[in-house]
Amino acid sequence: YFGQQFSRGHCPPGLAKKNNGCLPPGQAKKWAQGQPLPSGLPYYALPSDLLARLTVPPIGYAYVRVAEDVLLMATGTRMVIDAVRDIGRM
Repeated sequence: YFGQQFSRGHCPPGLAKKNNGCLPPGQAKKWAQGQPLPSGLPYYALPSDLLARLTVPPIGYAYVRVAEDVLLMATGTRMVIDAVRDIGRM
């Protein structure tokens, strides 16, 4: 789903070369499964047409995108439960 979007270069040229989902240096990969998402790390909602293709998350959980990773996150605690890494390479 995201492969075409990332390959089209929808980020500034300097960040596009870094192949980290357009995050500034040092921000990419600052999350860990089983740990809360750091408060300063930005995350984005997934597009509705992609959400329609996924299993509905349990109540209190949401799918989010961080750089080129899709995470299943507990919305109250920001705990990362599961992840699909490097979605831009699929």
